[in-house]
Parts: sequence; structure tokens; C-alpha cells
Amino acid sequence: MDQFLAFGIVGLSTAAVYAVIGSGLVLTHTTTGIFNFAHGAAGMMAAFSYWQLTAGWGVPVPIALAVVLLVLAPLSGLLVERALRAVQGLGDAEKLVMTVALLSGLIATARWIWDPMRARTLPTFFPDAEPLRLGAATVTWHQALTMLVAVAVAVALRVLLFNTRTGAEMRATVDDRALAGLTGADPVRANRVAWILGIELAAVGGILIAPTVSLDAATLSLLIVSAYTAAIFGRLRSLPMTFFGAVVVGLMESYLTGYLPQNEYLPGLRLAAPALLLLAALLLFPHGRLRGRDRKLSPVPTPSRSGAVFFAAVIVVLGLMVATTLGESDLIAYGPMFAFGVIALSFVPLSGYAGQISLAQLSMAGIGAVAYAHLAPDGQWWGLIGAVLIAAIAGALVAIPALRLSGVYLALGTAAFAVILDRWIFTLPAFEIAGVRISFFDQGSVEVAGVTFFGLELDTAAGITVFAAVCLAVATLGVAALRRGRFGRRLIALRDSEAAYATLGGNLLLAKVAVFALSAGLAGLGGALYGMQMGSVTPEQFNFVAGMPIFLVAVFAGLGALGNGLFVGVALYGPLLAVPVLFPSTENFIHVIPALAGIAFGGGVVSHGAVARIREGFEPAIRNRVALATMAGIPVVLWLLRLAGVIDGWILFWGSAIGVFAVRIWANNREQRAAASESDVPVEWWGVKRPWRAADKEVLEHAITAAR
Repeated sequence: MDQFLAFGIVGLSTAAVYAVIGSGLVLTHTTTGIFNFAHGAAGMMAAFSYWQLTAGWGVPVPIALAVVLLVLAPLSGLLVERALRAVQGLGDAEKLVMTVALLSGLIATARWIWDPMRARTLPTFFPDAEPLRLGAATVTWHQALTMLVAVAVAVALRVLLFNTRTGAEMRATVDDRALAGLTGADPVRANRVAWILGIELAAVGGILIAPTVSLDAATLSLLIVSAYTAAIFGRLRSLPMTFFGAVVVGLMESYLTGYLPQNEYLPGLRLAAPALLLLAALLLFPHGRLRGRDRKLSPVPTPSRSGAVFFAAVIVVLGLMVATTLGESDLIAYGPMFAFGVIALSFVPLSGYAGQISLAQLSMAGIGAVAYAHLAPDGQWWGLIGAVLIAAIAGALVAIPALRLSGVYLALGTAAFAVILDRWIFTLPAFEIAGVRISFFDQGSVEVAGVTFFGLELDTAAGITVFAAVCLAVATLGVAALRRGRFGRRLIALRDSEAAYATLGGNLLLAKVAVFALSAGLAGLGGALYGMQMGSVTPEQFNFVAGMPIFLVAVFAGLGALGNGLFVGVALYGPLLAVPVLFPSTENFIHVIPALAGIAFGGGVVSHGAVARIREGFEPAIRNRVALATMAGIPVVLWLLRLAGVIDGWILFWGSAIGVFAVRIWANNREQRAAASESDVPVEWWGVKRPWRAADKEVLEHAITAAR
């Protein structure tokens, strides 16, 4: 009983922190409509700042607390409010991307400022004070302070929301921003107060919990999963229920620590328990409020057959060029661009076509890598098919919550799934079920062999690179065929309106299970290819934090664009990898770039994605056959010269880049001159005295509409 009481006190202390952080999360969401994935990262930054002031610079604790809580946290709240004001009127996807980008960016920034290889600890508050006695149990003053802070926060929020004009404005803004504005309330001011208070509460929670956990950027940021669970108990709008959820999570974690049997299979369960509870809460509690909220959908272009084939050929040629011009070590470093391209391409049918947000695609890639490693230890080709099928089955399982969730809730569900995998499932030792031995990483790493096709063994980095490029090309053709086919059109309809899709006779269950399975299968293929490229893989290469840059760059590229896969692969394993090698001082800055790309997308810098913007720039050259042949021919000629030893790799790279862009500029100028010279052609002669253009139809329709 004494032990039960002792663990209960520890659990209540932890619950108090979750309640403080979760209440800030609910406050910002209910007032602004934005679910802040970076809420935990804000607390992490406050904890590191507090450590820097006290342990790093020797500033007295009261002054350090005042600086962090009265200066840094409010300023951070103002900055976040200003940054997110631009997406206030946008859809849930843009808001989600912005906060995920902030989460990724803050983790990268913290690792930039504070060396992650150095261990840091924070002392508890009042460490020398005599603890309080409750029977046989003791309560430290740090624990007592934590619980008192939670009670004070609950009382203060109650008074603010129901006894002040500012609170009334905040509640009115939740219900109807426009109507609140007509009654004299200021929605912008209400948002600003909500963000300041939300970040303030995150900072308080971060400082209170930092002494009891490892002072690590990712660890502290992902403690928010427990606060997410508490907030979901409150359905993202009820503060009392959020506090109740925090108590449930805190006590559960504490009692699991105390009473979970000592077993090599169970330590990860305690770490993954908040994510499991989050997933259960998402599935059990009603969440109708987010369904059908404001959505601004980007158009999804239909690729032509010839264009898709040409693009696939470009991918294969690029793979051959990379494989034949780089050495073995460079291929291990840069070759995964095609494998990661396949993983990124898995976002296109799932998120681009069907509108289903998933933050677990890299976890699916991990499943594919592990499955291939165990099914085909000697590189049997059928192991690759088995890996794709196993990843697809895992994707179909994820589709079960997707039947009930959408928008932010679906993103939370897939994030919880990813956290469960990397905290528990991937850390399990081998076990047997009904005589079948199941093994993941077996608490270490797994060796991944190159695939063998009918006696042809791909055991070199060059061979695997070319094979991965071929796989990316085939996958690209498959996704293009999907978009052009009936199922692709159904997915677009599903994205536009699930209710309308079901009303017209579409089977939501079948469609969602199919697209999740297809997407996970693609990601599993990419994971297996990545494993072959690296030779061995570990769980850390497929964890939730590692997956965020892929998601952000994929969103920046355009989730509906066919070129998404190649763009993401080249971006992550091209300049973002090469620049730090050439200029080591830029290494930390490079890690922040994916977050900046996500913020740029959320801010509307590339409204339809970077791939669409690049294609628009090359449209004149693509329409001109001479220019297109020249653009394709220059890199090939330089590549042949490089193979013959006439030029080096730098001339190949820069010559290709300069040549392609020179042709692009020439084609653009030529088309502009032609358009200027044809401006006097009467409309009835369009298509006769000058070529018919796709834009002409729109011009004529506008003219006819205006005439009416």
C-alpha cells in the first residue's frame, strides 16, 4: 500500500505537468482553431533557456525564471501568433504543416545551439528542503510545487475565461470570429492573448518536468504526446476534462513504472503507453467538430502518358549517371536519394489524391526494411514482394482509425502509431506467435542484403542505386496510371468530400483501406531499398522525428505532384547533404531548411508546391521539341564525356545545370517574342495564323461570359 501511495504521488506530480501543458494546448486550439504540434517544443526551448541561464551562466534562479517566463515566453507567443496569423483563414492542412515545421525547426535549432552530445541536468526546486510526509509516503517540495502550480493554473484560467472581458472575447472568438468582431470584440487580440498564455503554460510545464527527465531536445518535445492525450480527453475544448485526462495519463505512467513486470519485452510499453492511450482516446471519443472544417484544396494535375514516360526515363538516366560517376563511398552517401524518393512518392496517392494526412510513412518504410531483411537474408527477390505486402498490411491497419478520424485527429493518430513503433515495437527482441518467429531490429541493427534476380546479384552500391532508380521510375509510372484511372478519380472525389463520395455510392472503407495499403506498400519498398543501400539499418533511422523532414519537404514539393518523389530524394540527398560536406560551418543551418520549407509552404510562398512552380518555368521549353531534345541531350553528352575521362564530375554537374537553364531561358524568350509578334492576330484567326494555345480557350470563355 505504501508503494502504491508513493507511485500515486509521483503520478499526480507528473499529471500536474501534463495538465499545465495540455491546458495551454486546449486554450490555443479553442481560440485560434490551430492545433499546435510545436507546443512541446516551446516548452523544450524554455527548459533549455532556463538551463542556460542557471547552469550555464550562473544566473540566480528567480531572475532566470523571470527572464524565461516574463520575457522569452511572451515574446515567443507573440512571434508564433504573428507567424501563424497568415494561415488563420487557410485549411487544416496548411495549419498542420506550419506547426509541424515549427516543431521540426525548434528541435533542429535546439540541437544547433546546445550540443546534443553533451549531457545536461537541471536540479529540482528546493532540493535541500525536508520532504513532506503523508503517512509512509513522502512528497518533495518540487512535487508539491508542481501540483500547486497546476491548481493555480486551473483557477487562473477559470477566472480569466469567465470573469474578464478578455476571456469573454476569447470564448466569443471560438464560436464565431466574424460575429465577435461585430460586437466590438477583437479576434486578433484574443488570439494574441491565447498564444502568449499557451506558450507561457508550455514554458512552465517544460521547466517543471525538465529536472525529472533527460534534457534532450527530441525527448522533451515528444513529452507532448502525453499532453496530447490529456487534451484529447477534453476533446480539445474542455479544460476540466483535460485535467482529468492528465491525471489518468500521469497515474498510468507511474503505476506502469512501479508494477510492470521486469520483462525484456515490456520496458518499451511504458514509454509507448501515452501514445497507446492517445490512439485509444482518438478511437473511442467522439470528434465531430473537426469534420468538414474549412478546407482549401489544391488542384491535382492529370499527367499525360508521354510526359510520365519521359519523366520516368529521366529518373533512370539520372540513376545511371549517379551510379557511374560517383565512387563507392559517395554512392552510399548520395545513392539513397532514389529510395527516399519512393518513400516520398507514397505521400502522393495518400495525401495528394485522397487527402489523408499521415505522419507515419517513414515508420512504414522501417517495416518494409525489417521485413525484407528477415525474409531475404541472402537477397531473394521474392523477399522484396513480401516486404511490400507486409508494409501494405500495416498500412491497412492504420486505415482503421482513418475511418473514424480526419484532419488533425488523423495526423495525431498516425503520429501516435509512429511513436508506438519506434518506442516499443521496433525495440522488441525476437518472439514467437503460434510457432512463427517474429523479429524486428532485435534490440540492435539488422543486416540488409542486395537483391538477387535470377542469378544477378546486386551487391554493389552502383547496382543498388540503378535498381532503386528503376523502382522509383516504375512507381512513378504506376502513380501516374493511378491518377489517370477510375480509382484515382474516386480518390480525388474522396478528398473533395467524403460525404458526397459515400452518397454517390463510393465505399469509404474499401477506398481508405486500399489507399493506405498502397501508400504503405510504396513506403515499404522505399525502406527496403534504403536498407540495401546502407547495408544495415537501426530503429533510429525510422523514428517519428526523422520522418518530419521528409513530410515537410514533400509538402513543399506539392503532395499532388508526380515529381514529388524525385524532388524530395534529390533535395534531401543532394544539396542538403553535399553543402555541409563542402562547407562544414553550414551543417546546423542545413538541418533547419526542411522546417523553413514547411513554413514557406504554409505561408503561401509556393501555394501549389515547388514542383508545379518549376514545371511552369520549364513549360515553354517542354512545348518546344528542339529545346526539349537539347535539354535532355546536354547532360547525356557531358555524361558520355565524363565516362570517357575527357571532363571531370564538376564540369558534368555545372555544365548540365548551366546548359539546361540556358535552354530554358532561350525557350522562354522565344515564346515571349512570338507572343508579342502575334498579339495583333484577330481572334477568329487563332489556330490558323498562329498556333492554338491551351490558354486561348479560357480567354474566349471569359470574353463570351462578359458579353452576356
